[in-house]
Amino acid sequence: MENSLLPLLFLFALSSFVSCSTKEAYLFSYFEDEKDGLHLAYSYDGISWTALNGDRPVMAPKVGEHSLMRDPSITQGPDGTFHLVWTTGWADRIIGYASSKDLVNWSEQKAIPVMTDWEGAKNCWAPELFYDSPTKTYYIIWSTILEGDPEGMYHIYCTTTKDFETFSPTRLFFGSDRYGEIDAAIVRKPHSKELFFVYQYASDKNDKYLCISKSTDIGQGFPETPLRRITSNEYWCEGGSPLFAGERFIVYFDKTWAGQFGAVMSEDGGNTWTDISEVISVPKGIRHGTAFKSSPSVVRSLREVLGED
Repeated sequence: MENSLLPLLFLFALSSFVSCSTKEAYLFSYFEDEKDGLHLAYSYDGISWTALNGDRPVMAPKVGEHSLMRDPSITQGPDGTFHLVWTTGWADRIIGYASSKDLVNWSEQKAIPVMTDWEGAKNCWAPELFYDSPTKTYYIIWSTILEGDPEGMYHIYCTTTKDFETFSPTRLFFGSDRYGEIDAAIVRKPHSKELFFVYQYASDKNDKYLCISKSTDIGQGFPETPLRRITSNEYWCEGGSPLFAGERFIVYFDKTWAGQFGAVMSEDGGNTWTDISEVISVPKGIRHGTAFKSSPSVVRSLREVLGED
């Protein structure tokens, strides 16, 4: 990872300038305690985030052996519907799913049995949603480790759907025989064919960092090598969440053992990265989730529904 000399004070000034704009808004789905449910926060610049609903959950989980919610991921479909997936338990082989028109009133929750027929699957962690507009297809990717695999050798699996009723057979999406990967997410650069795949290198317990890969065709997948690290090895990080906030490419993450939340930023399309962990402001207790582009009107409506306006 390369460090920029961009002064932190300039970042603060830039954040204040962008927040005055009403052209863009962003939402963050996350969890705090794995038993309480879905939390939401909003931002107008990708730097300063404000919790919604008094930082109380807007939905409680009901599926899975222990009815947990970790790693909630939301994407908005072209019809305006919000789709949510999440980790339902430490040893479940399903993914939780629900949908909503307003992010407050949710459909009946259901379990997507993505790994129940996969021999030796031990878990199903950190699902992420991505809508591929060229093919009008939703991709769900997640991490699983199989019986007999070396410790840490998680890989990324995938299913696709167009309606969340029928799903393609589960397949391996990304996986090296030399190291493990976990907590993967995909983002498209605005007004571009470029897709970025962010994941955690996960083979060595003492060396956990985020890597990035690039493609222009999700159907062709993402190259596994060379490894392009974007976070420091001075801390163990996981749960990378990529977001394009205007021209800035930001990846948020958990600093696991430090009990902190961090971020790195690129202003040249993902080539060089600056650690902005000391600049971002996030709700206390925020944990692994997904940041996604929204609009000021969606944020206003959400705040009205929650009685905050």
